Amino acid sequence: MVFPGLPGASHLHSFVGNDSTNASTTPADLTRLTASSCKPLEDHSAYWVPTLLENGRPVEPQQFVVYYGSLLKDPSQTVPMPQGLRMIAGDAKKQVATPKGAVNQFYCAGGPQDGRTRSADGNWPVCEGGTLHFTLRFPDCWDGRHLDSPNHRDHVSFGQGGACPATHPVPIPALTFSIAYPAGGTDAGFALSSGLASSMHGDAFFAWDGEAMAARVKNCVVQVAQCNTAGQF
Repeated sequence: MVFPGLPGASHLHSFVGNDSTNASTTPADLTRLTASSCKPLEDHSAYWVPTLLENGRPVEPQQFVVYYGSLLKDPSQTVPMPQGLRMIAGDAKKQVATPKGAVNQFYCAGGPQDGRTRSADGNWPVCEGGTLHFTLRFPDCWDGRHLDSPNHRDHVSFGQGGACPATHPVPIPALTFSIAYPAGGTDAGFALSSGLASSMHGDAFFAWDGEAMAARVKNCVVQVAQCNTAGQF
């Protein structure tokens, strides 16, 4: 997304979703080539994050859940995710410390959330008896016109005070990545292919079967109902 048509120009990423995704992928490609690691199969989208590294070796997620929902006070006007929409959440260039208690940090599932101890640099929890997790939320309001923008951010915005701002008036499903890694950590900590833990970010390139997405928005998102992968209560 950041370096279209330039394979290898970016740092290493871990991909889920559409199996055809590469540096030259277009919305038409995602719609035409539908083999995917995602369920339901009606979701032809591509999702990716920088690869987690432990001692320089990639640690691929053991579970990668993509949630669609709403965090607005009135979700009734939420529209299906526009076909071909692209966006990025997080900042690959953010290289700051993430000590215990930092906002949007990696955390432990099992045992204390901040870890029983921290890595030597303080940026990573050591999950004794648990595993490393990360939750990443994407903007949920759209300008209604552009499927992308030069920085892959300006065409979308987070809701403010439970509603979409005037600059981005169209509510879209709130996308959340919930990622679990098969690692607990050590004193040496981890790294991301993009740098420090603070550089965690995610990319999303949307392509759904239109009827399947519309039904899920109508039956699940608008009604604030907890649906399963098949879009059923």
